Amino acid sequence: MATTGRPKKPTKLSVLHGDRKDRINTREPQPAELSVEPPGWLTSDAREVWDRLADDLRVKGVLTVWDTEAFACWCDAVVRRRNAAQALDREGEVIEMPVFNKNGEQTGNRLGKNPWTLVLNEADAQVQRYAARFGLTPSDRASLSIGEASREPGADLLSG
Repeated sequence: MATTGRPKKPTKLSVLHGDRKDRINTREPQPAELSVEPPGWLTSDAREVWDRLADDLRVKGVLTVWDTEAFACWCDAVVRRRNAAQALDREGEVIEMPVFNKNGEQTGNRLGKNPWTLVLNEADAQVQRYAARFGLTPSDRASLSIGEASREPGADLLSG
């Protein structure tokens, strides 16, 4: 069942904000500190995006093993958006499109919006939606606090 209104505030954020104790979920499940690996379905370009940011997000406690699919979707959307923007740069936003009669014969051409615009807009919406979940924009980061929970890369390996 879908909910309306604002998404629920993360429990850690509720505690930091001093919300009423009866509104704080003290039994929220927590993911184990397992290795966060990219899914095998990521393309090489999406994998480059993953490799650039995943370790830092993991260290900050934002990326956990439970979040790998959502973060992989963000990486994929970033690449699709990039590809669509490059195609629009190459082809232009307005292109000539064939016009056909009812028999399927081409009767001429008309100017129309490049279909890559739709791909760009959809990928952009996905990038923005997933970026907010991981605090990847300045305004989203402003509402997050990591406190002393952040760890240095490899610290979990040293602690056993």
